[in-house]
Amino acid sequence: MNSFSRFLYHFVRLLLGVVFIYASLDKILHPQAFAQAVFNYQILPDIFINVVALVLPWLELVLGCCLILNKWMPGAVLITPLLLVGFMTAISYNLSRGLDVGCGCFSSAPGENAMSRLTLLRDFLFLAMSILLFGLTFFQKKLKPGAVL
Repeated sequence: MNSFSRFLYHFVRLLLGVVFIYASLDKILHPQAFAQAVFNYQILPDIFINVVALVLPWLELVLGCCLILNKWMPGAVLITPLLLVGFMTAISYNLSRGLDVGCGCFSSAPGENAMSRLTLLRDFLFLAMSILLFGLTFFQKKLKPGAVL
């Protein structure tokens, strides 16, 4: 792996890790408000809303820690794009239905972070970075998941 690829790997890994940790904190601190944000999406049956509201933020936190610490990278780079595709699907679905609900992406406070096409674009950029990280993790011959600069 050349030095630019190594730099890109570490930069994207750290950036996505910080994003996922930051996104998890408010949701962990305010699970009831995040449950309301999940409910507002009107996608899940009521029985799954609390489970998702409790599990998803912790998954984001663990995923972010794995990315930052450069640990368990094969699993982390498999989960990251899947999670982002799920987020983008939910946002796209609600935008197409014309629902004006809060994103719940970084804050679970009602009325904050209303989803828009910019939200979708931001998540698309994160998805592109996660796919790049996937490629750098699995398809670069000299990169070892636990390696550091």
